[in-house]
Amino acid sequence: MRRLWAVTWARSVEFLRDRSALGWNLLFPVLMVVGMATVFSGPERPIFNVGVIGEAEFTAATHPFFATEGTRFHHEDDEAAAVAKVERHRNDLLLDLRVSPARYWVNPESQRGRLLERLLRASDPQAVAQAVSGRAIRYVDWLVPGILGVNMMFSCMFGIGYVIVRYRKSGYLKRLNATPLRAVEFITAQMLSRLILILVVTTGVYTGCNLFLHFRMEGHYVDLFVVAALGAISMIALSLMIAARISSEELSGGILNLLSWPMMMLSGVFFPLDGAPQLVQTGARVFPLTHMLEAARAIMLDGAGLAAVSGSLAVLAAMTGVFLVLGAGLFRWTQD
Repeated sequence: MRRLWAVTWARSVEFLRDRSALGWNLLFPVLMVVGMATVFSGPERPIFNVGVIGEAEFTAATHPFFATEGTRFHHEDDEAAAVAKVERHRNDLLLDLRVSPARYWVNPESQRGRLLERLLRASDPQAVAQAVSGRAIRYVDWLVPGILGVNMMFSCMFGIGYVIVRYRKSGYLKRLNATPLRAVEFITAQMLSRLILILVVTTGVYTGCNLFLHFRMEGHYVDLFVVAALGAISMIALSLMIAARISSEELSGGILNLLSWPMMMLSGVFFPLDGAPQLVQTGARVFPLTHMLEAARAIMLDGAGLAAVSGSLAVLAAMTGVFLVLGAGLFRWTQD
């Protein structure tokens, strides 16, 4: 028992003396609570999201369907783009009041859309249903890039950043520094190793699931592979930048969580952000996962090529460059 108590006390004192880790454990929960409260507080969030073509006011006097509770109505200017949002589950229903009787679009694969259709027909029996152009997209087709993307994100962030911090703390990096190995060679080797592993695992998971679920793929697999590779490199570079100087495993884990969890929640992994506040939508653009998922979904669901997603690729490339320059400049071999 004395030995057990001695080891317990030694570890506790070690943690308490590590000011960065102690401060982070006190600060991180506060940041998470404040951040989540800022994003999800305020009025109760609507259940349904409905696009409306036309400049009508969203009042029951304009159309009785606007009295539906728990529904967010917003104007849509481009009919083709609005119909595409219905296909991709970004809008549950699209209503056009420019004609009489009103017409609407709904994705038959959407449960919320079918429920809204019943409510609309109850308030306006004369409303005319319009066929969704093309093959309706299942939710799993929209979701699979997000699931694979978030798995890649966690593998990149913790598989690189946390491991390098452990190497530094254990003295492994100090021993490597005594060899002819240069920092750029070590960092490059870490990136290549993690990149190859992630791409092989992700490709295997996608291929295996596709045998049973038959994901929609309108574009080319080579284009999708390029997007996945560039997105993985960007997130690996981000983790390398974080781990460049930190020597505390607890601190590195906290910072990695601080970045990865908001990235998972705000990058459109599980649901689109069309109904979120504009500030949240703008803030999501700073995450590499957001741009990777946008490009991947454009290729898989819209048949876009690399030229069509060049904007997202350029942002990922720019982020990678910035992260690598900062990581290389800040990198140190030892804790001192």
